[in-house]
Amino acid sequence: MGAIAGLLLAQAPPAGNGPSTKGTGTKGADKGKVGGYKPPEGPPPMTPWGKPDLNGVWQRPYVSDIERGNGGPLPYTEWGKKQWEDYNPEKGDYTGACLPFGHVRAINSPDPIEIMQTPTKFAYLYEQNSWFKVLPIDGSQPKPKVPTWFGDSVGHWEGDTLVIVTTNFNGLTRLDTVGHPHSDQLKLTERLTRTDAGHLAYELTIDDPKTYTKPIVSKRTFTLRTDWEILEYSCEENNVGLVEGRIKVPEFNNPNK
Repeated sequence: MGAIAGLLLAQAPPAGNGPSTKGTGTKGADKGKVGGYKPPEGPPPMTPWGKPDLNGVWQRPYVSDIERGNGGPLPYTEWGKKQWEDYNPEKGDYTGACLPFGHVRAINSPDPIEIMQTPTKFAYLYEQNSWFKVLPIDGSQPKPKVPTWFGDSVGHWEGDTLVIVTTNFNGLTRLDTVGHPHSDQLKLTERLTRTDAGHLAYELTIDDPKTYTKPIVSKRTFTLRTDWEILEYSCEENNVGLVEGRIKVPEFNNPNK
């Protein structure tokens, strides 16, 4: 990202959603009660191997539109602006056909997410569609493979902050529910810092020079939910729904054009 200034997107606090309460509720980014639930208090816990403990089920803000809080349109390139203006979910949003969300849209969703952490590995367990993502945090590099929906990730520690860099996307997903675009040149940088016993500071930098003229930075707060567990979630479609027209075949733009 170098000296290029990012855009700071101020996101709304998380809704009081969870495994049994999908939808709106009371604020979750503040330090007090979340819909009657009070997060743990005290200093950030540490693992036996001396790193901050990020394990747990986390409540996140629902970021349906990354443009909100930016004060204007995102900094599109000519190519990126065309992808945004040409997008029409009525022609078939890919998630309506139960295809993978991609990491940014998944991390922006309101469903709970569980983090599992060892000295060498870090895992996101999304309740959404029971997806998961496992990555090394011990300095090892993932083996090269074909581009994927969720990309290839590697993590490292910078003091008490876990930094995760993800590349090698297939370019077939969107950044959020309203459909902001990205290309296969997308590079994500996530920074996770356990600020206290009940909260996690999360920072996401979206760097995609094909789609945006400068990086987009989004900051938000995750709240630990000791009273939640992630549940099985299955999105299934079938040939009957396709024939009867309930499922629309999504239109994909070739990210390499």
